[in-house]
Amino acid sequence: MDEKTRKFLVGGILIAIAISIVAVFLASSDPDGLDSTALIVSGQKTLTAPATGNAVNIEAPGHFSYSSPMQDYTLGANWGPLGGIIAMLIGTILTFVIGLGLVYLLKKQKAKGLKKGAS
Repeated sequence: MDEKTRKFLVGGILIAIAISIVAVFLASSDPDGLDSTALIVSGQKTLTAPATGNAVNIEAPGHFSYSSPMQDYTLGANWGPLGGIIAMLIGTILTFVIGLGLVYLLKKQKAKGLKKGAS
């Protein structure tokens, strides 16, 4: 990797990390589109009602529930804003690592294809 590309990647990572830290303090407590839609479908909210900030609570037959490791982009209420910052940093870094891994695999696959075509 040349120096220009390395600087570009490091700059992009630093900008993404800065955004993920600031986003914790700028995020709305109102449910986002997916949560809001689930509240409407489950009858807990009407389409024109103001947002409640409540979690989706579906306990009906035929519905499923799950628990994510970092619900609502936090590590839990006990952590406060620090938990949100840590969760966002983990998500940002994890996304970068997965993306970098995919690029590496695609580059490796492309190199294999070029070698096969040359022989």
